Amino acid sequence: MATVTVFDQSKKEVGSLELSPEIFEVEVRPEIMHLVVRAQLAAKRVGTHSTKTRAFVSGGGKKPWKQKGTGHARAGSSRSPIWRGGAVIFGPQPRSYEFKVNRKIRRLALKMALSARLSEDNLMVLKGLDVPDFKTKHFVEVAKTLGLEKVLIVFTEVDNNVLLSARNLPGIKLLPADKLNAYDVLLYPKLIMLESAAVSVQERLK
Repeated sequence: MATVTVFDQSKKEVGSLELSPEIFEVEVRPEIMHLVVRAQLAAKRVGTHSTKTRAFVSGGGKKPWKQKGTGHARAGSSRSPIWRGGAVIFGPQPRSYEFKVNRKIRRLALKMALSARLSEDNLMVLKGLDVPDFKTKHFVEVAKTLGLEKVLIVFTEVDNNVLLSARNLPGIKLLPADKLNAYDVLLYPKLIMLESAAVSVQERLK
């Protein structure tokens, strides 16, 4: 069972926390994490692109010329897809890009992502975060002390001042523990979990 040091926001050691091997010591299989990340990115696609088929292009109801005797190829509509100003053949239509991934697979991918962060020594546990006011400069000072650059901070309960003061900083994302997912864990090189959040994740994923 892995044990990590718990720090306060001044980066002083204040204790330790045991992490469940069922969650933080799982064998990493890239193909599973890749599948879950693809599914999450696909679900974000809007899919509202659209082109007009000949059923939706206005005009073209009259036959351009008679069937025979003109020397031209036969034509039934000036909105044919092969005419300029005509319709589009096999163009994109509104659709959903989502595809289903079972919940067990999503949870397994999250466990693998957390295990990867722990094995890379990129997982830190904080006792808590607190800033005196909702000003970005206050959180910047905390970030410099902890050495935060591109980081995902997971919390269960956090002061509103922290949320407001950190939201404008590029590369720093605060995420509730119940919204934790493999994609966000993999997207940010460093993962910081508040102590209560770490316990919450363990209980939720067992």
